[in-house]
Amino acid sequence: MYLNEFLLVALVHLLAVMSPGPDFAVVIRNSVSAGRQAGLMTALGIGSGIFLHVAYSLLGIGLIVSQSIWLFNLLKLLAAAYLLYIGIKALGARPQANAGDLSASQVSMSPGKAFSVGFITNGLNPKVTLFFLSVFTLVISPQTPTLVQAGYGVYLALATTLWFCLVALLFSQPAVRRSFARMGHWFDRLMGAVLVGLGLHLALSEWLRRA
Repeated sequence: MYLNEFLLVALVHLLAVMSPGPDFAVVIRNSVSAGRQAGLMTALGIGSGIFLHVAYSLLGIGLIVSQSIWLFNLLKLLAAAYLLYIGIKALGARPQANAGDLSASQVSMSPGKAFSVGFITNGLNPKVTLFFLSVFTLVISPQTPTLVQAGYGVYLALATTLWFCLVALLFSQPAVRRSFARMGHWFDRLMGAVLVGLGLHLALSEWLRRA
């Protein structure tokens, strides 16, 4: 009965999750710099963050956020501050000896830290907030039972996790990491610049819109 609606939700999600953004950037960075486990835990954190968006969408808090300009702008500023923080840290990367040796050049990152980076990045991502506001207000019918909507949410979380796990597995391959390792700190700085750019874009987007 809800198959067509589910397929539409799945299609919209596929297009959204594959587009580059903060989630994509942190998975690549952690996979290349810290290895497969860190990349997979970051992906798991991002997937878990989806449940946060699903929860407030089901509770109706998303509607409140969409109607409150200052609250949404606060969310954007928090996200911008976090992206600037991790981006600036990456910009400070220094050359390492034996950059071509993966075991020597690998950055140490605990599973818990990798998970938290993914969870916070996704949880504070206004792009994801806008996606869920759109899906739960425009795509999903108000008549759809809450249990069915929750099922959609579980699918979105699992599909997001799977996608970023695939990204992590790709970029944590020894051959791929070795190629990036040759660039060493320059790659880390590049990803830092991307994160800083995303953070500045979020921080300035409201000002630019009004200018």
